[in-house]
Amino acid sequence: MAAPTRFPAKLAAVLVYSRPLLVFGGMVCAIVVMWHRDPAIYTLGVSLLLVAMTFDLIDGWFAARFRPEATLAPLADRLMDKLVYSIIFPVVAVGTMWRLVGAPDPTRAQLLHAIFVLLLCVTVLIRDNFAAFMRGFAIRQGVEPESVEYNRLRTVVAAPVSALLYAHAFYVPEGPSSWLYFTISWIGLLPLRSLFMVEILFLIINFGSIAAYCRKYGSACLDELCFGDQLLRRRILAVLPNALTVMNAMMGLMAVFFAYQGRLREAYLMMVGAATFDKLDGALARRLGLTEPLPEEEDRRTVNLGNLMDDFADAISFCIAPAWIYYITFNRLAPELAGSLPVGWIALIYAATGIARLIYFTLDKTPIPGFFKGLPTPAAALLVLPPMVILDQLLPTGSGWVGFWVFFITGTMLLSAVVMNAYPLRYIHMGRAMSRNPWIGRLTVILLTAVAFTPLLGPICLAFMVLYLFSPLVTWRIHPEEAAREDRG
Repeated sequence: MAAPTRFPAKLAAVLVYSRPLLVFGGMVCAIVVMWHRDPAIYTLGVSLLLVAMTFDLIDGWFAARFRPEATLAPLADRLMDKLVYSIIFPVVAVGTMWRLVGAPDPTRAQLLHAIFVLLLCVTVLIRDNFAAFMRGFAIRQGVEPESVEYNRLRTVVAAPVSALLYAHAFYVPEGPSSWLYFTISWIGLLPLRSLFMVEILFLIINFGSIAAYCRKYGSACLDELCFGDQLLRRRILAVLPNALTVMNAMMGLMAVFFAYQGRLREAYLMMVGAATFDKLDGALARRLGLTEPLPEEEDRRTVNLGNLMDDFADAISFCIAPAWIYYITFNRLAPELAGSLPVGWIALIYAATGIARLIYFTLDKTPIPGFFKGLPTPAAALLVLPPMVILDQLLPTGSGWVGFWVFFITGTMLLSAVVMNAYPLRYIHMGRAMSRNPWIGRLTVILLTAVAFTPLLGPICLAFMVLYLFSPLVTWRIHPEEAAREDRG
């Protein structure tokens, strides 16, 4: 190796192999913090985690740039990741419980957050072991492992999330008056709603990574496991999309929970999460071939449990939850705004028409590939909630526009109820459109992330959904075969 390149190569090795030592140091600092509550040790522990996070983000680039011929580097990087996550995420779970126990009067939201962090840490470790098993099995079968998009995203996000949760879990107040402690303590004081958003996004990425491994290597694994039994094969494959369907329903219930707390912004973000899970479960089921009947079942009418679960979850998240949130907004949080409006009847009409649209979608014998007949229920839910977010922002200001938004919200509820059942209208499948044009999904995620905690969330999301409401004026020209594609093809 030429002399000028020795130092970068050695630096690449340091970046790869030093991360477990840094994270182990963070664990030791966490133990000392729990024992002595020393702000200086807390600052040191978070600093070690931030350095390890930086190394994790740049070590791959250094290794590829200065040691491309090293066959050990990719395996070592995976091993270091496994060691790091095996240390830091259990530490974070213990630290979150420690902070909860040390709180003078812990709230139910804090208890819920501690439980959620525990489940998240367990999911991360399960995902790592599952990925190692699937990759090793693929190599034994002669399949070349590849780095898919979800797995790269998951690797990039895992280190910052672990550092963020560490800074929150082991936060010690009244530290030294230094810029470093001030910066780190600011991270430790982030509100729970912000942490919930980050954690839910990380959970979605982990589920997406598991689904990606199943899609890539699952076929060969099931051939070995099922011995040609196609029915058993389907039952095993159905577990993943069904789990995503359950998460869809849970997001809808969480949206109602946040609405009861008067946090309509968070309720809307939960609804975005429900729509994301709704896209993932359908796409995964189609990728796994679960939407087509087996040859021996083609002449028999069978009840598809997956479709029933999907309809049930959609009814909860996109029909009942928005109607419930509308009722909460006017009858619990701001009853003086309702006036003479029949709030209960309007909520009931919206929920009933949404369920009627789901029933029609299930029983429709002549579907149009790539299109929905009538406004789909997820789009309707994402259309009616942004005006409520805007109203919630205007209420403390005493703006004269409050009365306008009260009637606008009610009109949007009734309009959505009608358009959901306007079956001659053809709405393009937005999830498949994003799969064919990844830049649409990326721009949407970037924009939503940028405005998630700003006053612009409601107006921007409302504008986006209004464009989709009138999209049939343009998209009716798209051929169904083109609309039904799920890749760039």
